[in-house]
Parts: sequence; structure tokens; C-alpha cells
Amino acid sequence: MTAKELAEHLNMSLAWVYREAERSGLTPYKFGSGRNAKIQFKVSEVQTWIGQLRLASAA
Repeated sequence: MTAKELAEHLNMSLAWVYREAERSGLTPYKFGSGRNAKIQFKVSEVQTWIGQLRLASAA
């Protein structure tokens, strides 16, 4: 899942994904180097992360 797809999936801004996703517990995977680097996220990890948020808010 690209950073843009993640932003759309979470209904967050692309800037939030680049700035806060890793701090929030999502692991970014970087492909390439420098300005041309691409950041992607594993769909299964994103879904697990969302599930943990639901459990934490329900408690």
C-alpha cells in the first residue's frame, strides 16, 4: 500500500502519513534512496493496527 493509498484508507492527509504514521505505530518500508525513495506499508500490518485502535477505544 502506498503512502497515498494509506492516507485515503485512513481518511487522513498525505502529510500526516509522512509525519505521524511511524510515530503512531505503523511501520513504513522504504524503497530507494534520496528524493526518489518510495514509502509503502503492508496491508496486513495496517489492518492489525486499525484493529488494535478499535480494541483500545472499546476498553
